[in-house]
Amino acid sequence: MTIFRFFNPTRIIFGAGSIQELDSVLKNDLQAVRPFLITDTSLRRSGLCDAVLSRTGDIPLFDAVEPNPRHTTVDAGGDIVREYKPDVILALGGGSVLDAAKGIALLATNPGFIADYEGRAKYTRAPLPVIAIPTTCGTGSEVTWVAVITHTGRRFKMSIKGPLLYPAAALVDPDLLKTLPASLIASTGLDALTHAVEAYTVRPATFFTDLYAREAIRLIFSHIEGAVADIGRNRADREGLMKGSLLAGMAFGNSDVGAVHCIAESVGSLYDMPHGTANSIFLPYIMEFNLPAAPDRFAAIARLAGIREDNGDAAARALLARIRELSRKLGIPSFKDSGILESDFPVIAQKSFENNSNPSNAREMTAADYLEILKRAYASS
Repeated sequence: MTIFRFFNPTRIIFGAGSIQELDSVLKNDLQAVRPFLITDTSLRRSGLCDAVLSRTGDIPLFDAVEPNPRHTTVDAGGDIVREYKPDVILALGGGSVLDAAKGIALLATNPGFIADYEGRAKYTRAPLPVIAIPTTCGTGSEVTWVAVITHTGRRFKMSIKGPLLYPAAALVDPDLLKTLPASLIASTGLDALTHAVEAYTVRPATFFTDLYAREAIRLIFSHIEGAVADIGRNRADREGLMKGSLLAGMAFGNSDVGAVHCIAESVGSLYDMPHGTANSIFLPYIMEFNLPAAPDRFAAIARLAGIREDNGDAAARALLARIRELSRKLGIPSFKDSGILESDFPVIAQKSFENNSNPSNAREMTAADYLEILKRAYASS
């Protein structure tokens, strides 16, 4: 008999205006009186931080989080919160901010540096509770147990994992997306699609994760173009895309990601390429490689994408063409235009192979396979 497991302790509050529930979550759910805000400089300048501060009053904040957050940044944030001694961390931002906040919450209650906690549940004390408030439509980090942090010395993305790293609450407010530029909606939206596709096709996928992944795929394909076209006015698309991102996070948080993330994280650690952009570039190439290992699954994805083709293989091939066309239409840059040197391909391939999600991929991948994918993506872009 097959045994399925699913775990997600995060309290989820979804909907337009749900940021207004922050007061209730702090006071009634967590009984927190000493919050500390983690964000980034662009969000602070944009005024989105005011949506939090108007409900908490003047609280200390740390806004030094950069894209692909560095271990030194998380260590610095950890030192600050150890001195301030908050009882809850508020995380306002995209995936980089949410991941950094999880790492800082861990360091608030545990000694040492974030690199000491690479791996699974290396902490000895429970991290501070985190209230995650995502401001992009692709991270899923608001409902996962993982923080991905770049170790700049090793030029490697570390995975810090543990069941106590799930945020205590996620306030998922689609209205926070209203002012996002179209390019960011496109890359983060395709990031969410990658989460859903990989959660559905990797080896650890289960009956439970399939439910979330399939609905996420349907929602993202239905709403991403409308959201990119006009995120401010297209409320249904804004909310649909945010729902898809949330459900995809719940899917891969209990399943896993695969080779797309392995290669995207390797590229990001070496070149600081935005994670969503990297996923968007490599998704169709990895899907094509994986097709022989899971043809029925890719045919099912094609039908969720609205492709009406009776033959499963033809449907899957049409899906690949659809994703390539969608990336082009949404303005995702080509691999060749990314500035990545061909001389670094062997290093990227080896790092991808060493990623701890590589064994989960639908089809076994060697470093040589990753190298071939890189060459193919470069030649065809």
